[in-house]
Amino acid sequence: MRALKNLLDRSPIDGFILAIVAAVVVAAFLPVRGAAGDAFEWIVVVAIGALFFLYGTRLHPREALDGLKHWRLHLTILAFTFVAFPIIGLALKPVVEPLIGDDLYAGLLFLCLVPSTVQSSIAFTSIAKGNVAGAIVSASASNILGVFLTPVLVVALMQNTGDATIDASAILKIVAQILVPFVVGQLARPWVGPFFARHAHITKLADRSAIVLVVYVAFSEGVENGIWSSVDAVQVIAVSLISLVFVVVMLVVTGWLPTKLGFDRADTIAIQFCGTKKSLATGLPMATVLFAGSTVGLIVLPLMIFHQIQLIICSWLATRYGREAEAAETS
Repeated sequence: MRALKNLLDRSPIDGFILAIVAAVVVAAFLPVRGAAGDAFEWIVVVAIGALFFLYGTRLHPREALDGLKHWRLHLTILAFTFVAFPIIGLALKPVVEPLIGDDLYAGLLFLCLVPSTVQSSIAFTSIAKGNVAGAIVSASASNILGVFLTPVLVVALMQNTGDATIDASAILKIVAQILVPFVVGQLARPWVGPFFARHAHITKLADRSAIVLVVYVAFSEGVENGIWSSVDAVQVIAVSLISLVFVVVMLVVTGWLPTKLGFDRADTIAIQFCGTKKSLATGLPMATVLFAGSTVGLIVLPLMIFHQIQLIICSWLATRYGREAEAAETS
C-alpha cells in the first residue's frame, strides 16, 4: 500500500483521476450485478446523501449572507451555467452528433445542463485568491437550483434525445438524494460544523469516494447492457477533443466578459471557476434517475471526460493566478 501511495504521489496525474479510470476498468471486467448490484445502488444513494450533508455543514450562514449581497455575481455565474452552456450544447449538435453518435451527443448536451461543482469551484477560487465567499454561495446555489432546473432543461431540450424519464417520482428522488441532505447539513451545522472544519479531509474523501462509487455502479450497469459495443475508440477520442476545446473556450469567455461587465479581479476569478464547471457529484446521480439503465453509461461518459479535463486545466490556471497574486503582494 505504501509503495502504491508513493507511486501516486510521484505521478503527474491526480490520484482522483486515476481512481475514476480504475473504476471504469474494474467495471469493464468485474461489473457488479444481480443482488450485489441492487445493494450497491442503495450504497450509492447513501453515499450521495452523506456527501451533500457534508456540503451543507460547510456553508456558514454569515458567508451565505455576505455572498448573497453580490447578486450581479451570482446571476452572471448562473447565466453561464444554465443559459450559455445549454445554448452552446444545442448549437454544437449539427457538428458533433455525426462524429460521436446520438447517445454520446445526448451525454454532451446533458453535461451542459447540470449545475456547477461545489468543492473544486471553491477550492480553485481560493487558490487563485478570488472571491471565496461569492464562490461558496454561487456554487451552492447552482447545485440547489440545479435539482429543479436540470430536470426542467432535460424535459425542454432532450425530449428527442436519449431515454429521459421525468415525472414526479424522479424529481422527488433527486430532491431526496441532494437537497434534503444539504438542508439537514445546514440545520446540523452548529453542532457538527466545527468538527468537519477541523477535518476537511473527510469531506474531500467523501466527495471523491462517492464519485468513484457512482462511476463504478453506472458503468457496471452499462457493461451489463452492452455499453462498449456501442462506442469505439474514435468516438471517445472525439469526445475528449471536443471537451478540451469546450473547456478552453469557456475559460477564455468567462475570463474576458466579466472584465467588460465591470467585475474586479476577485469576482472574475469566481465567475471563471464557478461558471465553467460541471459537477460529477450532482450530475451522475441525476443521470441514474433520469435515464434508462441501458444509456446511463454513455450519457455520463462525456460528463466524466469533461470533468477530468476541467480539473486538470483549472488546477494549473488557479495555481498560476495564485502565484501572480502573491507576486503582486510582495512587489
